[in-house]
Amino acid sequence: MHLGIDLGTSGVKVIVIDDEQRIKAEAISPVSGSISDPPISEQHPAEWITAIERALDQIKSEFPDALGAVEGIGLSGHMHGAVCLDAADHVLRPCIMWNDGRSALECAELDSKADFRGIAGNLVMAGFTAPKLLWMSKREPEIFDRISKVLLPKDYVRLWLSGEFASDMSDASGTLWLDVGRRRWSEELLSACSLDASRMPRLCEGTEATGRIRVAHRQRWGFRKGVLVAGGAGDNAAAACGMGIASDGAFLSLGTSGVVFAPAGSFRPSAGKAVHTFCHALPRTWHQMGVILSAANCIDWLASILGLPVDRLLAMLPDKIERPSNVCFLPYLSGVRTPYNDPAAQAMLTGVTIDTSATDLIQAVLEGVGHALQDCFVALSEAGTEFEEAYAVGGGARSKQWLQIIADITGIRYLVSQKGDYGAAFGAARLAMAASGRADLKTILSKPEVDSVVSPDPSLADAYALSYENFVRRYALDSQARQDATGSGPIL
Repeated sequence: MHLGIDLGTSGVKVIVIDDEQRIKAEAISPVSGSISDPPISEQHPAEWITAIERALDQIKSEFPDALGAVEGIGLSGHMHGAVCLDAADHVLRPCIMWNDGRSALECAELDSKADFRGIAGNLVMAGFTAPKLLWMSKREPEIFDRISKVLLPKDYVRLWLSGEFASDMSDASGTLWLDVGRRRWSEELLSACSLDASRMPRLCEGTEATGRIRVAHRQRWGFRKGVLVAGGAGDNAAAACGMGIASDGAFLSLGTSGVVFAPAGSFRPSAGKAVHTFCHALPRTWHQMGVILSAANCIDWLASILGLPVDRLLAMLPDKIERPSNVCFLPYLSGVRTPYNDPAAQAMLTGVTIDTSATDLIQAVLEGVGHALQDCFVALSEAGTEFEEAYAVGGGARSKQWLQIIADITGIRYLVSQKGDYGAAFGAARLAMAASGRADLKTILSKPEVDSVVSPDPSLADAYALSYENFVRRYALDSQARQDATGSGPIL
């Protein structure tokens, strides 16, 4: 058996799979102790460990034989966080999280210091790790000077599990210190933050073994001797492994945020449109992502305003959408990444009249997210990544009406699998299976069975093309107005 641990922002998921990749045990444990006062977002790494311990305790209690049969452990986690350790491996301060925005001013400075776009393959954004450390060097120099190692969140879990300093290529890509094309640390990019490779963990592929579990954990939870800890992956790359999106295919994740993910056989950066170009968790493979910061949370936001649960809102829509809404919604509740990299962008409803109904607003919000995802598809296409179908995952993908709207806007066919769990924890367990040599990668990374297909309605293609043009124009007008008034706008 193999175990997967996925460290999420709000909780930890742990699963155990057998050699046929059937889930034999699972547990979910919340992460507490978050510090959130935008633009500040921090968590105490000790809370991650507490959550993992609770989950392992639960599995040991409910599935007594599961942990003793585990051969390998794979790790997944939220990316871009900065866990700073001193020479004794003590945490120096709470982890600065992926959605912390304090380092926005440092982004332009870094962009002028080194070729981040060419070497790291990405724009310098406040969400990434590098500007966080430059921010620390200026505002917390007494802490910065004591840093012995900088770890990503899941790699701090690795240190706790095995005592090893290591990071896989996919997660390391999100630091902006990795030479993504050559899959090695870049001294040039590290130097721009007054760091060097000695303060970084060693690099590995997600399918490699990086160490063995500590004796204390074997004794507490009954793990056998020699259980390996695999390289693992950042959360989106791990989810791709869970769905078998390795060298081909694509997926749309419709969760709190929205992600369009596609693997690539070579390093093809497209930083100008804020496309994320990272190493995949698999050797000699890369991937590209378009990312929007607000997806399913847009409908949650509307539900809170209308005082109705989300399922009631979705039930108010007609069985078939006959035309686009007259209302245009820009879904930028938390700014926008792809394709504008505009952290100051704001959500907006236009076209509202006295005749506008709640149903019109609901449809407009769902379409607004669809249009933002179309921005991602266009950016990926311009970067040389095109596809006609993609798996749809995440909470929002459970709504066939929403998927139909997105299909009609994007022209992409969506594949839905209702059977099994193909998320990041499952992908992490698969990477552990690969690291232990139980089977070849092609066999391990099979794609899920398709239960249904949501195809675009060609009769709505022209109407939604016009609706998308209006969406793009509305953002351009708002962006120009903000620049004229405040000087804030896209950072490209």
